[in-house]
Amino acid sequence: MQRLRSAPNLAIATLWADVLCHADIAVSVQRAFASSIAGEIPPDQALPELWLVDEGQRREAELLLQSLQHPPERRWACAGCDELIEGPFDQCWRCGALAPNPP
Repeated sequence: MQRLRSAPNLAIATLWADVLCHADIAVSVQRAFASSIAGEIPPDQALPELWLVDEGQRREAELLLQSLQHPPERRWACAGCDELIEGPFDQCWRCGALAPNPP
């Protein structure tokens, strides 16, 4: 096993692990509950970590995590209410209409 990266909290680590597992990249979350001893050890040592089972999938895992952390920015006009939508959103906040061509 090889350490992939640490996560800012357990919720994010679990979310990343779930997305990676759905992409057939086996990972495990280590240090899941180490935050409870953050005063006894340095805080950066108490963060949850993702560990790869197959080290050959590292590049694929890194690319997937990169796309999760930096979703594509889009700009589109809603066909339902003409609202200008900016950001990674696929649905209009005003009327609920879907984007014309979601990525």
